[in-house]
Amino acid sequence: MSSNADKSAVSIRPRKQSFFRRLGSQWQLMLMSVPILLYVLLFNYGPMWGWITAFQDYKPKQGMWGSKWVGLDNFKWLFGRADFIESIRNTLAMSLINLVFGTVAAVLLAVLLNEVRQRTFKRTVQTVTYLPHFLSMVIVVGMAQNIFASNGAINQLLLSTGIAKEPVFFLGEGRYFWWLVGVINVWKEVGWNTIIYISAMTSIDPSLYEAAAIDGAGRWQKILHVTLPGIKSTFVILLIMNIGHLMEAGFEIQYLLGADVVMKWSQTIDIFVLKYGISKQQYGVATAAGMFKSVVAIVLLVIANFVAKKLDEDTLI
Repeated sequence: MSSNADKSAVSIRPRKQSFFRRLGSQWQLMLMSVPILLYVLLFNYGPMWGWITAFQDYKPKQGMWGSKWVGLDNFKWLFGRADFIESIRNTLAMSLINLVFGTVAAVLLAVLLNEVRQRTFKRTVQTVTYLPHFLSMVIVVGMAQNIFASNGAINQLLLSTGIAKEPVFFLGEGRYFWWLVGVINVWKEVGWNTIIYISAMTSIDPSLYEAAAIDGAGRWQKILHVTLPGIKSTFVILLIMNIGHLMEAGFEIQYLLGADVVMKWSQTIDIFVLKYGISKQQYGVATAAGMFKSVVAIVLLVIANFVAKKLDEDTLI
């Protein structure tokens, strides 16, 4: 009897479709993805052909095939420059500040809004907090320059409350620059980043909250044991993606807010590439710097994904 049951169980087990058979059965979806695939190949992978210039003393008049091949000389020159090492430090420091404070602020705001029961107030707060995302960075930096100026609102507040005895030069001292960029980024993007966490919270089964209430859990216990575990997978995926962007601290804020007096703290890799690639026309050096940034970003993404997989968390790839 048991052998017949085993045979019947084996016989009704569904066969695993081959890759090409599944591809054929979903040809409509494959056809819809062709334009996106072509776009990615053309605008994302196509320009990688230009990485060859990172190993050349590239001259526009001579072209890619006529320029002198210098091997790794451009990379050696880069890592011998103090300003390039400073740009790596600044990029990583500002990226980490944006990552930590941006993620914490977004999760905290999402949790607080999730606990609000008054829909009108909740929607008003959501609208007010994500509207800055649509503002031009030029406008945002202009507002920041007025607010953090020596006679701006922040200094007037510090002086009136007695916290400071004289105005603080926020815009002209390097030790404040990284944190100033972090504050501006959090203010501009916190509402936008909150949307995805709120969406994840709406997918949590309401019966979990009811079961927690029956067990005597208060609001804080529900947040700690139901809400936060419910958005953990979303948090991990976004964290992996953000780690892959650690080498991209931004360009607009640093370029618009930076000045000669804070250049050691404001120059990122992107600004370094702009300065040497456009202003000084050292195209091979600029390409090498951009190539270094891209390779490090790929390595960070793979490492973050590998660690998440080892911890049995959701992964990106």
